[in-house]
Amino acid sequence: MANETTGRPSKNERRNLAREQARLAREQEKKREKRNRLFLQGGIAVGVLAVLAVIALILTQTMKPAGPGPENMASGGAIFTKDLQVIPTPALESGADRVAPEVDRKSLPLDVTVYVDYMCPACGAFEQQYGSMLENYVGSGDVDLQVYPLNFLDGQSLGSKYSTRAANLFACVVEDQPDKAFTLHNRLLSKEVQPQEGTSGLSNEQLLEQAKDSGVDVNDEIKQCVKDVRFGSFISANYKTVSEVGIQGLAKGAQVVNNPQTGELQAAGGPQLLRSTPTVIVNGQQWVSNRDGDLEAYLLKVKGEIEQNSNKDKKSETATKSE
Repeated sequence: MANETTGRPSKNERRNLAREQARLAREQEKKREKRNRLFLQGGIAVGVLAVLAVIALILTQTMKPAGPGPENMASGGAIFTKDLQVIPTPALESGADRVAPEVDRKSLPLDVTVYVDYMCPACGAFEQQYGSMLENYVGSGDVDLQVYPLNFLDGQSLGSKYSTRAANLFACVVEDQPDKAFTLHNRLLSKEVQPQEGTSGLSNEQLLEQAKDSGVDVNDEIKQCVKDVRFGSFISANYKTVSEVGIQGLAKGAQVVNNPQTGELQAAGGPQLLRSTPTVIVNGQQWVSNRDGDLEAYLLKVKGEIEQNSNKDKKSETATKSE
């Protein structure tokens, strides 16, 4: 009988096939382990880079200098002139000194500056007593009024930094919609709106509501400006300037009181520092209610002196021409 083949591999062939399959399996496992190591290393690298990016962002935000101030407040304050219009100015550059605007105190309008903190009870009382009067004098062109916002009462708002946030809203509006800024300023200090000292004050959403009630178009720019507290550093620098460097725009030799209640003056010849709010400067001299009486009467007195001196100068010029 002839030998027949069944087609089945021999024992040796089966052994060799098993070895080859085992070898291929080991190679596949090694490739899989290598891929996993690469993925793991890559994932760790990406994670490290992400962490480093976050750290870099935090350091950048922390260490970067304060940004520029708002437009129309190069002196530190917003200056309202006839018809309650804000005098336009470029934004104050980072690190630049605040410089009082040049004024001619021998002619009208009167130059008035009010240093204000929007949580200050005395500022609210001042605005409630004299706000409408000042609005009339500014609107008619008899007074140029600078509103200079501060934040020295930030520590009295339970950590919410209300003074900074309210002043920031004012600055946002001065830049974006200056024709609404005077109404907002008056409203923030009104009896109905101004929060009590020692409370958290109004939330950002409530501040935006007050802006809306003042006629402000609460657009995306205003919302973002409030959310970011965009001009918070600018407001802080305002306070640092007047409390450490000195009040700008005083007449030569003018002295500011240390305590409005006693009338004690700061040393002559040295920097005249802001000690309380509201601090009111009229034509380079501080007005103090206990010493100078009613503000409107004081303004009329200074206005009368200017007009009288102006008439004398005109008469003198006429007499000179006739000779």
